[in-house]
Amino acid sequence: MPKISKKIKQIKKEINLHKEYTINSALNLLKKFQSTKFTESVDVSIHLGINPKKTDQNIRGSTILPNGTGKKIKIAVFTQGENIKIAKKYGAEIAGGAEIIHYFKNKKKIFDIIISSPDTMHIVSKLGPILGPKGLMPNPKTGTITSNIKEAVKNAKKGQITYKNDKNGILNTAIGKINFTNQQLKENIIQLLIELKKLKPSTSKGIFIKKLILSTTMGCGIIIKINSIYET
Repeated sequence: MPKISKKIKQIKKEINLHKEYTINSALNLLKKFQSTKFTESVDVSIHLGINPKKTDQNIRGSTILPNGTGKKIKIAVFTQGENIKIAKKYGAEIAGGAEIIHYFKNKKKIFDIIISSPDTMHIVSKLGPILGPKGLMPNPKTGTITSNIKEAVKNAKKGQITYKNDKNGILNTAIGKINFTNQQLKENIIQLLIELKKLKPSTSKGIFIKKLILSTTMGCGIIIKINSIYET
């Protein structure tokens, strides 16, 4: 049996994992037990009222968080011609066509977002076995397949996140860093919920946002009273 750390023991004493907390109470608890070694991400898990076995009910999209993610985003862009210069000008780490494939095959670089213009998707498709399992394959629903390379790179640098539900109908994504203020984190969550509600499938009946859980990279999950997110 793995040894339970002192930190986890203390967390279990002070946090009821079955109780619903207000957003501010939950964030204060997460901050109380934050790591002293690095700045943890704040992650949200949202249980959606969908049937993930039905393709028309799966949720996939992107949004720009008003306060960003607090993370330096590394971007690779597959494109041609003048768009290569544009991508690099606005912050892409690398940009090009077939000549940049080796960065992924040799695993020399780790990228957070892959953007592609439509005319180079035939190149990107060859990387499907590598990018697919990592959730990095460009997709028009997340704005990562686009002819507007400038806008796509700028949005990604601003704090754009992409998301999709898993096989259990749960959506997981980071919404900031633990050193953000409570208000900044709340604003980011609200923006995500606004975008999710726009994507609610017409075939999905009943409650759409069923449960919301917040956690940090090294912490435990805390169930949130959803209505408290909108309280000042």
